Amino acid sequence: MSAHSPLPMYEEVLLLALDDDKGTTEFGAMYTNGMGGAILAELVSLQAVKIADDRKKTVTAVAGAVVSDPILGEAFQLIQGAKKPKKAGDWVMKFSGLKDLKDRTARQLVAKGVLSEETGTILKIFKRTIFPEADGGPERALIARMEAAIFSDTPNVDQRTVIIIALAEATSLLSGAIDKKRLKQRKERVKQLANGEVVGEATKEAVAAIQAAIMVATMVPIMAAATSATN
Repeated sequence: MSAHSPLPMYEEVLLLALDDDKGTTEFGAMYTNGMGGAILAELVSLQAVKIADDRKKTVTAVAGAVVSDPILGEAFQLIQGAKKPKKAGDWVMKFSGLKDLKDRTARQLVAKGVLSEETGTILKIFKRTIFPEADGGPERALIARMEAAIFSDTPNVDQRTVIIIALAEATSLLSGAIDKKRLKQRKERVKQLANGEVVGEATKEAVAAIQAAIMVATMVPIMAAATSATN
């Protein structure tokens, strides 16, 4: 894979979620919400969609925008085809539930040489597809970017790194990528980055909207389960 070919943010979120050796994601992880948020963030970054600067944070497609990535393109078409604008939180939930999102994304990374695809088993009986790391370079570079932002006080952090940190923090992936004790020492800096305080106002608005959307996407299934339990 070329060092000059940045990965889409939703692929980067999956890399953080996957166990490098086992090629599996942690059970119960919120990484799919992170991927959904990353898809929306990437569309904003590409200027393919806009998030309204109001309380509702509705999302609208930008006329004439072209999206070449297949998964981003599918998400963009959903926004384009919506009968009325939906809130960012609704789209994060929708995108996190795209059919076979994890496997499709993993296979894109296989095609780029970042992951490998293998058939594994559970209890030596049930077959499953796993995606161990084939080239650790992209994930190491990602974590290095995150660490450079967290363990310094530079005001110059690129928006993609800020968004990934915000997504990783919101979905409990950050502590899996970087030592918890080290993160604890930089708690305020992580909060500053996750809140988008070191980037432009437009990115800050997008980060805030996506964070809120992930919170909604995370809480909905919990609330649904609680409601079901009381009925």
